[in-house]
This record gives sequence, structure tokens and C-alpha cells, in this order.
Amino acid sequence: MQTKVSIVVIDKKYSLAVELKDDSKNTVAEAIGLVTYSNSKSTVLSYYSIFESLWKQTELYKQLKLNERMHKEFINTAAHELRTPIQPILGAADILKNNSPSSREKELVEIVSRNARRLKKLAEDILDVTKMEGYALNLNMEKFRIRDIILENIHNCEANFEKSKIEIKYNEIDDLQIFADKEGISRVVSNLINNSTKFLPSTGGIILITVRLIKFKNDDKSLDMVQISITDNGTGIDNEILPKLFTKFATKSFHGIGLGLFISKSIIEAHGGKIWAENNQKGQGATFSFVLPFDNSEQDNSK
Repeated sequence: MQTKVSIVVIDKKYSLAVELKDDSKNTVAEAIGLVTYSNSKSTVLSYYSIFESLWKQTELYKQLKLNERMHKEFINTAAHELRTPIQPILGAADILKNNSPSSREKELVEIVSRNARRLKKLAEDILDVTKMEGYALNLNMEKFRIRDIILENIHNCEANFEKSKIEIKYNEIDDLQIFADKEGISRVVSNLINNSTKFLPSTGGIILITVRLIKFKNDDKSLDMVQISITDNGTGIDNEILPKLFTKFATKSFHGIGLGLFISKSIIEAHGGKIWAENNQKGQGATFSFVLPFDNSEQDNSK
């Protein structure tokens, strides 16, 4: 049971506290309970200090909400403005690379292109985080084969690395088709591959991507889920970072600001899935895995 009390303070000299006993009654006398009048300075000032504290808290809360809104608007605008000139830079870099007469010039253009792509990804990550914090993550659901987005991401990654430095293997245990946001899931796969590449050895780096259909236990229920695992032979996950791995800005890498895994977690959970990571028990490196709901009715029977 809760007791409601209305308090009136006049000129910091008088106070009146009225207990509301039953607001369903028709008369004031029946509705109210204990009424306390006081002209004691200590009592009145105590009530006044409560009002003063509540007023200040309300004003501070309003100011915090205003600052938060301005902060998000600034980040959103800055990220948009940052992304706008990047695409022309990438386009011009591609033209220059194709028309550069010497290998040295092509190498310099590739440096410009590679860093422009990093800048573009950073701007996109900032925009995505702003949207997610504003609960504006929209999923464009469609049917697609997982192997399509994985092979595409492998091709994009290999184009940015010398073949002697990194090897990406694809172990397709099950050829599966899912109903999900294709761009979002591709973004997750890209983020996890890029995250692994940051911690690979300078030579002999290996990334293994595995896709399989599993039974996943959730709330004492066994569900059909699609599991995608990305295993590397890098340095593994730092014990200090592991508990907060999928939070914002959790990183010890000098590349990126630690938003990719946070974005990946938000996308997977929006699909009703789960994402996690662990250090490999045998050998070095780590494994990042995520699961997505699987529906047999969504499979293409023509395969």
C-alpha cells in the first residue's frame, strides 16, 4: 500500500501536509486522512529543502536530455558530412590506380584508397551506433544463401591483403538459406573477419569460417539455429577485454575504435539470435560465433 501526501510550503514559514486516504470518496473530509500544520522553522525548512532538491533534479534531468539530444545530432551530422566526400575520393582513387603508369604510383594510390575505406567504415559505424541508440534499427528481411555473403566478404578481404600474409578458409558443412537482413548479416560477417585480421601474425595468418545447422538450447527449448563461426590463429582475446567485448569502445587494437562488435551484437540480437566469443582451447587465437533462427520452410527445395 502507498500513502500519498500533498505538502504546501508558504514563504518558508508555514507548512501544511495532507494525507490522501481514499480519492474515490465524494467529499474532502472522507478522502483525506491525517493533516499536519506547522510553523516550526526546522520542519518548514526541511520540507522546503525537499522541494528545492526535487526542482534541481528536474532541471538537471531536462538539461541532460537536451545535451544528449544535441550530442547525438552533432555525431549524426558529423558522420554524414564525413561520409559525403569519401565516395568521390574512392572513385577517383580507382581511376588513378587503373591509369597509373608505374607500380610506385599504384602503391601510393592504394594507400589513399585503403585509408579512405577505413574512414568510410568509421563514419558508417558511428551512424549505425547513433541509429541503434535511438532504437531506429530497421531490418529488411529477405531470403538468401549464407554462402553468398561469406564468399563475397572473403573476396573483399583477400583483395586488401597479400596472399602470403593471410589465408581464409571456408568450411561449409551445411548449405543453408535463411530469412534475414542480408546487408546486416553481411555487415556482421565483415566485422568479425576484420576483427580477426587485426590480431593475426604478420605472416601465416589463418581464418576459418564454418557454417552448420545446430540444435541450440534457449530457455529449456531446443531450437534449430544456423551457426556461423569465425576462428583465427591470432593473439586471442585479452582477459581484461573479454567480459566487455561486445560493448562500445572495447578494444586494445590500434585499428578502429571498438564499435564493430557492438554493432554486430545489436544486429544479431535484433534477429532473435545470439553472439559470443572465446579463446581457442587448443592452440592460439579465438573463435567468434553467432546463431540465427532457422526455418525449414524457408529452404529452396530446388537445390
